[in-house]
Amino acid sequence: MVTQVRPPRPDEMSAYYRVLPFANGLPSWEPENAAWHGGSEPWPPQRPPANTQRLEQLAEADINDASFHPVATFVDGMCVGASATISFAVTAPGGGTVRMAGVTATGVIATHRRRGYLRRMMQAMFDAALDRREPLAMLSASEGSIYGRFGFSPATYRTRWELARHEAALRPAEPDPGTLELVGATQAKQAWPKVHADVRACRVGELAPLPGRWDGLSDDTDGTNGPLRYLVHRDRHGEADGIANFRLPWSPTEDNAGTLVVEALEAANSTAYRALWSLLIDFDLTKSIVAPGRPRDEPLRWMLTNPRAMRVTRQTDNLWARVLDVPTALTQRTYLKHGELTFTIDDDQMCPANNGTWHLGTDEAAVTCVPTDKAADLTITLSALSSLYFGGMSAQQLACAGHIVPHADGALGKLTQMFRTDPEPHNSFGF
Repeated sequence: MVTQVRPPRPDEMSAYYRVLPFANGLPSWEPENAAWHGGSEPWPPQRPPANTQRLEQLAEADINDASFHPVATFVDGMCVGASATISFAVTAPGGGTVRMAGVTATGVIATHRRRGYLRRMMQAMFDAALDRREPLAMLSASEGSIYGRFGFSPATYRTRWELARHEAALRPAEPDPGTLELVGATQAKQAWPKVHADVRACRVGELAPLPGRWDGLSDDTDGTNGPLRYLVHRDRHGEADGIANFRLPWSPTEDNAGTLVVEALEAANSTAYRALWSLLIDFDLTKSIVAPGRPRDEPLRWMLTNPRAMRVTRQTDNLWARVLDVPTALTQRTYLKHGELTFTIDDDQMCPANNGTWHLGTDEAAVTCVPTDKAADLTITLSALSSLYFGGMSAQQLACAGHIVPHADGALGKLTQMFRTDPEPHNSFGF
């Protein structure tokens, strides 16, 4: 038996896709209520398997995409496992961007599971990402028990919330100097890149979009869901500073009739944010508002006269992070409080250069992270450091769970003060 883990050739791409759940019609998410889905059912219907023409279209697009890096496992010439990374930039604490390998579309056929093929593909992708000087990897975990053993750990979360229209009263605020406009898909495609760029510049955990990110927006009806509709906010100079995609799906039941689903909403400032929500939560002939994929610390809650009216109905982790290069990653973010911290990592089996004791120093001039012989203030697992990287997780909780062991008085508090960010990290789309 000959086993190879390598990038597929162009003529092998159809076999590569047939391994992947999204292309072969098998489930590609956990059987749990999905916080990214706005419908009344737990998740949308499964798509049918892709036909030959669709596979050829996918192959042509991916072969010509310099950001797409596939890898596959071949056993005696047959493709039995597949995965890929996509080169992204992600906003780090402080507003800078970090190069990141986004792991996507991963699968091993049922007859070849439990043989270590996924680990070998992960190792190949980590090595290739390091060669491309990408110090982070991230993914959206379809099953929570799989990816921790490769060093990934939750870094951002998302919620799905509901709000009854009759409870959606807003606190008084200053008049809005801007304007709201319902637009078509063509205008939405023009507004989204600008608004997202403004938001991404100050939102930790947000991804830089790849080319064509909003090309699929349409005014056409999507089955019983109806068409997407688009609401744009413009400032007093006429520049778009907020946008929302929403729909009013048809429902076969009385319980879910009159629901407005906000599928995406971004605003570059609080004025635009409030204006968009003000219209959407009081839309004519609706009973309730549902918003999936939203931040855990949604500001709208605190604009309501009754904060309890916003009910979180689903919550899950969103992107999981994995530090591939400790010193490079840690010196490409800023820290809430300047100081020094010495820590040991001793559990990274896939990127062994991360193991050792590191001295992290931050001041107004620079951030440094270098090997040291000094005694460590604490020992931290690679997965815990990965969760803490974007500043949204609790060091205290990670320590309680055994992922962090302090060796010096005050070390845990110092770690918390240096790494935490406010607001929490969030990303608005997956990959």
